[in-house]
Amino acid sequence: MKVLWIVNTVFPKPSDALGLSKPLSGGWMFGLADKVGKCDGVELAIASVYKGTAVKKITIDEVDYFLLPCKNNIKYDNRIEEYWKQVCEQFKPDIIHIHGTEFAHGLACMRKFPNLSYIVSIQGLVSVYAKYYLGGMSFLEVLKSITFRDVVRNNNLFQAKNEFKKRGILEKEYLRRTKHVIGRTQWDSVHSRVYNAKVNYHFCNESLRNNFYEADKWNINDKNDFTIFCSQAIYPLKGLHQVLKAVEILKNDFPKIKLKIAGTNITKRKTIIEKIKISGYGLYLNRLIHKFGIQEMVEFTGKLDENQMIREYQKAHLFICSSSIENSPNSLGEAQLIGVPSIATYVGGIPDMIEEGNTGLMYRFEEYEMLANNIRKIFDDNNLAIKLSEKGIIASDIRHNGDINYKQTIKVYNLILNS
Repeated sequence: MKVLWIVNTVFPKPSDALGLSKPLSGGWMFGLADKVGKCDGVELAIASVYKGTAVKKITIDEVDYFLLPCKNNIKYDNRIEEYWKQVCEQFKPDIIHIHGTEFAHGLACMRKFPNLSYIVSIQGLVSVYAKYYLGGMSFLEVLKSITFRDVVRNNNLFQAKNEFKKRGILEKEYLRRTKHVIGRTQWDSVHSRVYNAKVNYHFCNESLRNNFYEADKWNINDKNDFTIFCSQAIYPLKGLHQVLKAVEILKNDFPKIKLKIAGTNITKRKTIIEKIKISGYGLYLNRLIHKFGIQEMVEFTGKLDENQMIREYQKAHLFICSSSIENSPNSLGEAQLIGVPSIATYVGGIPDMIEEGNTGLMYRFEEYEMLANNIRKIFDDNNLAIKLSEKGIIASDIRHNGDINYKQTIKVYNLILNS
């Protein structure tokens, strides 16, 4: 059985071989690819796009890697169809497994070869995410936050939301063109069948990045007291502004509270260059931080690699997934696997990941007051923190078991091939 993966990131092995930057995302796929590539009876190839000018092929550890030239994988590019012709004529896949529907390059293969056997793994659904992109920000709040950078790049928050809508049109075509999808929540099952009532839905959880399985677990005696960790904050959908509102409620009762956010500090505007470069959402966050007087309580960590992320999870008092919509965020799965007590919004597929009061705490996205109350519960009750940690580890270890998910993936391939 010859299986071609279409992915959104260049894997580490071809990156090293070709002198490209190593990816900071997509780590959950790497371990699964190693297992699938070593499976008896399976020949694996992995294709992705890069900024080069020609199709490249490199074979490492019996896996063929194809790199297709693409300057912008968000917009559809007809030229990629001919690149897929080269790939498919060389590899002759029995099954093409497309990981994610967020970008356009995989759709070019489906249009060029509509009769091949496809299966699409659902990560998120930008067509649905578009509705929640602004994270509850009002029209006036968005308007007042438009910056010089937004005008120059023609990319304010309204326009960014519309880009999600446009990408959602291509995403819907992905789902209409496939007979098979792999998902992992009731949420993605419902939405995939809305777009394609005849689709065959296959359940399979995702594995996480390898180092998270081997890392030391969270220990209540080693945590930094009153430290909150969030893994993303780049746009309103991730809900950092709601967390800031919760911190403002708690700051007097917990004067040592610290909010750490993974990633680049998008709120900086001290220098002229920073003021020119700041985004609309960054400006909105900056104003909230100063309005609440919590400048010393908020810290952006900068970009983190896998091991640095693990360290932040281990040292946090709790983790928050504050998004206005998610399918099943790997950041929450990683937090639970490490054992840090976790709080998340009651949205999308997250209820499939948390049993309220047992493996985590949940709240409605809009109600930052309830978020503040959940934070207070964990800060005040070590027994609750330990319970959420221990139960979260058990649930995550089952959900993200690499061997189980690998075997289920191969089972799905065989079902498709035999059908």
